[in-house]
Amino acid sequence: MKISLNWLKEFVDIDISPEELAELLTLKGLETSELYDVGRGLEHIIAGKIIRISPHPESDRLYICDTDTGKDIVSIVCSAPNLKTGMIAPLALPGTRLPNGAEVREAEIRGRVSRGVLLAEDELGLTDDHSGIMELPANTMPGTPITSVLPVEDWILDIELTPNRGDCASVLGIAREVAAITNKSIKMPDMSYKEIDTEVDDISSVTIKEPDKCRRYAAGIIRGINIKPSPFWMRYRLYLSEIRPINNIVDITNYVMLEMGQPLHAFDLNRLRGQRIEVRCAREKEIFTTLDGITHELKSEVLLICDAERPVALAGIMGGLNSEISEGTEDVLLEAAFFDPITIRKGAKLLGISTEASYRFERGVDIEGVTKGLKRAIHLMARLADGKVAKGIIDNYPGPYKPLPITMRMDKANSFLGTDIDSSKMITYLNALQMEVKDIDQNRIEVIPPSFRTDITREVDLFEEIARLNGYENIPVTLPYIRPSDKKEEHGLRIEESIKDIMAGMGFTEIISYSFISPEYRELIGIPEDFVKILNPLTKDQSVMRSSLIPGLMEAIKMNINYGEHNLRLFEIGKVFLNKGKGEQPEERPFLVAAISGLYEQKTWYSREREADFYDIKGVAETLLKSLSSKEFLFKRGELAPWYDRNEYAVIYSSGNVIGYIGKISPDVNRNMDIEENIYVMEMDIERLSRYFIEPRKFRPFSRFPALYRDISIVVQKNVESRKIEEIIRETGGDIVESVYLFDLYEGKKIGAFKKALGFRIWFRSMKATLEKGEVDSVYNKIIKRIIDKTGGRLREA
Repeated sequence: MKISLNWLKEFVDIDISPEELAELLTLKGLETSELYDVGRGLEHIIAGKIIRISPHPESDRLYICDTDTGKDIVSIVCSAPNLKTGMIAPLALPGTRLPNGAEVREAEIRGRVSRGVLLAEDELGLTDDHSGIMELPANTMPGTPITSVLPVEDWILDIELTPNRGDCASVLGIAREVAAITNKSIKMPDMSYKEIDTEVDDISSVTIKEPDKCRRYAAGIIRGINIKPSPFWMRYRLYLSEIRPINNIVDITNYVMLEMGQPLHAFDLNRLRGQRIEVRCAREKEIFTTLDGITHELKSEVLLICDAERPVALAGIMGGLNSEISEGTEDVLLEAAFFDPITIRKGAKLLGISTEASYRFERGVDIEGVTKGLKRAIHLMARLADGKVAKGIIDNYPGPYKPLPITMRMDKANSFLGTDIDSSKMITYLNALQMEVKDIDQNRIEVIPPSFRTDITREVDLFEEIARLNGYENIPVTLPYIRPSDKKEEHGLRIEESIKDIMAGMGFTEIISYSFISPEYRELIGIPEDFVKILNPLTKDQSVMRSSLIPGLMEAIKMNINYGEHNLRLFEIGKVFLNKGKGEQPEERPFLVAAISGLYEQKTWYSREREADFYDIKGVAETLLKSLSSKEFLFKRGELAPWYDRNEYAVIYSSGNVIGYIGKISPDVNRNMDIEENIYVMEMDIERLSRYFIEPRKFRPFSRFPALYRDISIVVQKNVESRKIEEIIRETGGDIVESVYLFDLYEGKKIGAFKKALGFRIWFRSMKATLEKGEVDSVYNKIIKRIIDKTGGRLREA
């Protein structure tokens, strides 16, 4: 946020240099990212008085202006549309260098010599207005340097605000901080005005149908206004704040928002049907056209300001084209309100609109400062637009602000900060920040934060404020206490790091998603509805804790696909939060989730491209498990998670415990998430997996004796899993079975219906001696007999 130093000085006395102020604010938690001066280089530009205007004999659009410089009369050729005799304007004589670096010289224009340039505001670098020559005050003496007439020399502090410091999004907010830091007093701007006899309640009314979303709505009425350009000082400050001046009424609303932190909106009263206001939510698919001419189809989450018949503004975001201030506006209804931050954030996000007003409402404005901002704007409209103010203001305040006291312990503050700050000094700091402090006992105080500090809700927040004002640089350096290591925690961290290394080695990219998700994932993906709900969610889209990593993974896949990345290998390690019932803390469990989609193998000169499939994600799981543990893991059918395709999934077991799942995301979930690609997913419970994690890995030497192999092809029923046969082979063969792998699968008429033939290759090797052929054949025959007995199968005939 850009803050004018001259403007700031109107609120608080500042007796240090701009550089010192910028450094001081940064040290106190308000980072000043940039400091620069403006309005320099105008010292040699003077005021010139136009005493005669003559048409240029060679041009219909040029004029010759005889201009008094205070020393002599010079002839200036000019084409500005607002020239008039007696006008005082900025004048650059030959030899003067303009702010843009150009040097003014005498020039012959259509046969007439121009001995200088009359300047517009943009040519002076003051605003972007090039509609005509700038007009200086009529009492300015010719020849006077304009720097003595216009207060344009200034410093701009560009302050980076953190999301919790919405109270500093104004000149007043920064002034409060400066006053607290430098032990100065705040000076409030003039809010006085005269009222006419007509009561505001006789003209208009306000109804709030959504008191939870609009906790306060105030309005004033100003009649007989004169729409015209704002005075230069106001337009200049708006320009320095990067807001485009429009007219005096609109400019005043923006000016007060920047000054006081209270967004305002001005309605043309005579364009409000029924001349009354109603605050309600939009109807589903209701149509509304905003000030920028864009028509929006609204959702019911959007809050509206309406008249007796129709919407006239998006509450806290932008006004409507049907009630905007125009040159013909005579009467104004001026709005100042407090809208729920979550509601405004959600509405702005749904509509894709971000404005200076929504920025402030999303962070929370001062609910007790609503009428102060309103009265300041009314004062300026009466003064700068010749307005006549109706008596009183409308102030619909259904839920008045109730401050929440915080108990703070002095000794706890010092213990927490590692300081030895005196109790009286702590209280001085808190008082400087406009907090009410009451003693409870020698060690405890009760603190009531001001209404504009919505970020202070806990004791530790008060500790932070004390640390800020005392100076972070004054906190002594102490060696941290290192608690004894928790072996269980270290074990968990080591397995997570190992998983990350292995996944990265297989070409996967790590993602990090939010722990807060939308309850809508219950319908989109099928996640069980017993979510852990958040009492104070940032948005309704993040109102529950995730019970699975699948939602974040699917959103990451969708985003990548939308950006044109279809061949994906993504993984995430994070905690899920499982509801343990009323009165119980949720269980936090670390999980791994990974996904592949698109091409698993790219086309090369020697191979074709290949889409990812179920066996690719199974291979990923097998590689990971073999890298982490020497235990055997089984892949077989089991309880189906709702987001998997029932035809392509498996549950991962070890010692009878479920370790995780692999499978294809179901077509229904893909359709709900608007994803067309096939996605194959792996999920693992890291806490359960860690029971089988071996560290350090124990290696054994290779056998130096030769190996023998035998192939077996067995015909079994289709429902017999290959894993079961592999288990029989290993159990029967004992230690001399080095490895088993499936090399063939056949289904067809030759072996009969509902049957399949599985071909296995078995490698035999001993660590002690060379195996004899007869010894291997004996074990091989036992394996065949055991398989037939256990499965009811038969050997496949050649």
